[in-house]
Amino acid sequence: MLYEHRVLTTHQIANLAFPSVRTAQRRLRTLHQHAVLDSFRPLTQTGSAPEHYTLGPAGASVLAAYLGCDPSHLGWRPSHTGRIAYSPSLGHDLGVNDLLTRLAAHGRSTAATGLSLWLSERSCARRWGDIVRPDGYAHWHDRGQLLPFFLEYDTGSQPLPRVEAKLAGYATFTVTTGARPALLIHTRTASRDQALRRRLVGPARELDLRVATSSADFTTTDSWGPWWSPLTGPDTRRTTLTDLAQRWPEVSPASDLEPTDADTALTLPVPPLPPAPEAST
Repeated sequence: MLYEHRVLTTHQIANLAFPSVRTAQRRLRTLHQHAVLDSFRPLTQTGSAPEHYTLGPAGASVLAAYLGCDPSHLGWRPSHTGRIAYSPSLGHDLGVNDLLTRLAAHGRSTAATGLSLWLSERSCARRWGDIVRPDGYAHWHDRGQLLPFFLEYDTGSQPLPRVEAKLAGYATFTVTTGARPALLIHTRTASRDQALRRRLVGPARELDLRVATSSADFTTTDSWGPWWSPLTGPDTRRTTLTDLAQRWPEVSPASDLEPTDADTALTLPVPPLPPAPEAST
């Protein structure tokens, strides 16, 4: 998961793989001591940030040996953690990972619910970069309902016309592939959400896209909840991801997700959750 998503905080990792934060901290400290993981803490104006974990040198070597390649083929360098820690996109990347981690982790406590697939921005670019470059692609499932969606995580740094221009790429994707995933746009504030909605409602209708928006003012804990507002249609009131799947029966998954002869171990999707522990005998 750290190779796929580059950086995850202690709490994100705990949500995905451990019964408690304390258990996660103990295991992560051990992995850090053995250089399987590396870590850093960004400076904050108030309080302290959680530990941020990345792939360490031993972890990169083990993963490369498992995949049968050189660590350099992973894109890992000794400066790996430093590049992430000082990247201007760190806040954006953590926001994407936090939103999707919450969706994935929901499946650990609620049967038949959660993410069955989660592709990172890098994996999306490898597959569809000539058409669209979303911040993620995922499948939300809940009791037989499936919502395949692209995610655009909007921090407010891009002007509205540039965000609007992305819609043409998603329309091209539908025409080119015959698949119709939904597009979820998540913003930092409700005011940015409303500004985007006013700007995008016309183009989304003209391009026949299924778009829903929300903001961090609503999705702080249960991002699967009734916080997503369809951009077009007869009912644009906020609703759940599961209800979006019911409202949009024409939505369909991307069609090129099955492994092919062109795939390698590096290009196959990473499961959103680790394997469940085997029951003791």
